[in-house]
Amino acid sequence: MTAFIPGTALAHERDVAEFASLESAVRSYCRMFKCVFTRASGAVVVDQQGRRYIDFLCGAGALGYGHNDPHIKKAVVDYLLDDGIISSLDMHTAAKLDFLRKFRDVILVPRGMNYRIQFCGPTGSDAVEAALKLARKVTGRRTIVAFTNAYHGVTLGSLAVSAGDRERAAAGVPLEFVIRAPFEGYLSCGVDSISVLEAMLQEGSGVELPAAVIVETVQAEGGINVASNAWLRRLADVTRSRGLILIVDDIQVGCGRVGTFFSFERAGIQPDIVCLSKAISGIGMPMALVLMKPEFDQWSPGEHPGTFRGNNLAFVAASAALGYWTEPSFESEIQARGERIQRQLRQIAERHPALCCGISGVGLIQGLVWRNAELGPAIMNAAFTRGLLTETAGAKKNVTKLLPPLTVSEKELEQGLTLLSLAVDDVAAAEPLEVSSA
Repeated sequence: MTAFIPGTALAHERDVAEFASLESAVRSYCRMFKCVFTRASGAVVVDQQGRRYIDFLCGAGALGYGHNDPHIKKAVVDYLLDDGIISSLDMHTAAKLDFLRKFRDVILVPRGMNYRIQFCGPTGSDAVEAALKLARKVTGRRTIVAFTNAYHGVTLGSLAVSAGDRERAAAGVPLEFVIRAPFEGYLSCGVDSISVLEAMLQEGSGVELPAAVIVETVQAEGGINVASNAWLRRLADVTRSRGLILIVDDIQVGCGRVGTFFSFERAGIQPDIVCLSKAISGIGMPMALVLMKPEFDQWSPGEHPGTFRGNNLAFVAASAALGYWTEPSFESEIQARGERIQRQLRQIAERHPALCCGISGVGLIQGLVWRNAELGPAIMNAAFTRGLLTETAGAKKNVTKLLPPLTVSEKELEQGLTLLSLAVDDVAAAEPLEVSSA
């Protein structure tokens, strides 16, 4: 009988096969990255064979400060060793109060914001569900305006306001009470999508007056589509003039991803409701928040419960992560890293005009847009072979999406960008892909 030794290729193949036999077919990322990861630090992860990878996926943005950030990790370990409360439903705990105070003092007050904070089930989908329910409760209306190429989650309410055909088909039931509007740039020939939305909301259009509009200022899964500041301001004006609640889904691009803590700060707007999750805990622990202007906090006690809304380890980690936002240079450092990424992506696009039709994104969520639909997966695979973790985005998966940690070191950033450049060269040098145009 063959002895399996951890770290060998034979053990690796056995373990990957065992996952396939034990785990549901719904798994996805592991099909793209066929290895078993064991350790991680910063922007580097290591598999059981000892191979290092630069991680520009970072838990789809959940690891905003990288893997095992030492400052955040120490706070969590110390709390555990002190027998701190772990799970508390929505009862009062010292860890929760510490987070609430720090979020108010470090994030809200300096930005002139006044939001109540709701702890909901610890997923982005549940934050969106809560926001939609609250908007309907406050207004007494039932429909929601959502945008083309939007992604808001996989539970029925959040799925209804999402636009992906494949994801929506999995619901198995009608996804109703949504008005689909064009995101900025979705319509060709320079058609103004805000004017289209305004026309849809006029009397005589036959469109029911909605409760709310939900929007991502940067459509991460939809192809890294960035709404302009002017477009966002006009959208805010439309919602205010029509008495609609404006919900910003900041789940993937909030918490610093675009360079400011909230993605909408650049437009100078303050939404009525904001959804946060993913990077808010700072270290990948499940946590989600709904921020609402005080006048919209019309919940009855227990009206949107959730067993794990009291994840105190996440509160401790999130409080520690907010320490980064007390540093005056933190935002400018994120923006500088974003500019470095943009320069490299522009160079790649210019070197391969037959493959690449442009770049997209802002801050530390950026990507390369490919002319053919199969190039996205091909370059993701080539990058993985080189030792770089990325993913694809867009309705046709023709965008290579980069999500490095906000705290990525200069060395790790340069290594990752070099690996990406080499991966694109590898694909360009291969036999021409027989693919349809994206």
